[in-house]
Amino acid sequence: MENSVFVEVFGNSPMIKVLDFLISFAEFDYPLTEIAKNAGVSYSTLQTFWDKLVRNNIVIKTRRVGKSNLYKLNTKNPAVQELIKLDWKLTINADKEIAIGYRECT
Repeated sequence: MENSVFVEVFGNSPMIKVLDFLISFAEFDYPLTEIAKNAGVSYSTLQTFWDKLVRNNIVIKTRRVGKSNLYKLNTKNPAVQELIKLDWKLTINADKEIAIGYRECT
């Protein structure tokens, strides 16, 4: 699977991969096992930094389904809003670079 521009710029660390996944699917909530799986990190690795994301209001608990808590990106947090804007800017710039490169090749 190809890395997103966000991961390309900020590195392939587990936390960046998790943030990238959560930014990409910010409108949905997930249990931790699904976040780990979809971000491509192990569950045990996710647990090493998850509390930090919760403490800093980067992610919020949305509900409980069965025995699982579900979480999503806290889009009301100003820092998260800036991360989302940055992700969009990086993506738009990358798309422009691809278009320019394509035009130069044709």
